[in-house]
Amino acid sequence: MFNVRVYGICIQEGNLLVADERIKGMEITKLPGGGLEFGEGTRDCLAREFMEETGQKVEVLNHFFTTDFFVPSAFDKKSQVISIYYLVKFNSAIEFKTSKQKMQFETTNGDVFSFRWVTLEELCADIFTFPIDKKVAEMIVADYK
Repeated sequence: MFNVRVYGICIQEGNLLVADERIKGMEITKLPGGGLEFGEGTRDCLAREFMEETGQKVEVLNHFFTTDFFVPSAFDKKSQVISIYYLVKFNSAIEFKTSKQKMQFETTNGDVFSFRWVTLEELCADIFTFPIDKKVAEMIVADYK
């Protein structure tokens, strides 16, 4: 089985938008985005995920990276994750709430998330939970520093 995920790289004023989430009791840091649904294109998926999570529209720009190594799902070891990353930008000023601290959730019930900005100077692979995001963080650091 394959699990296709689509994520956005949003950089504004020298900061990268990251998502902190609690999924099935596990606290993770990742890039905003989520799972591709049947019948959906990858760009449409990413636009939908940003709208669901932030309430705002994004413009999906250039492709940045697609997983080119084997990664089993953290939640289902019989499933292989393939992640696709695009650069994105918001179509309007940011209106959703962002946090200054890691894992600063509004609520602790169920699957919850919050967003925060990480400066490109502070950005490193270690802030992310999953191996694909770590690889992408290294690529962002190489491209933008």
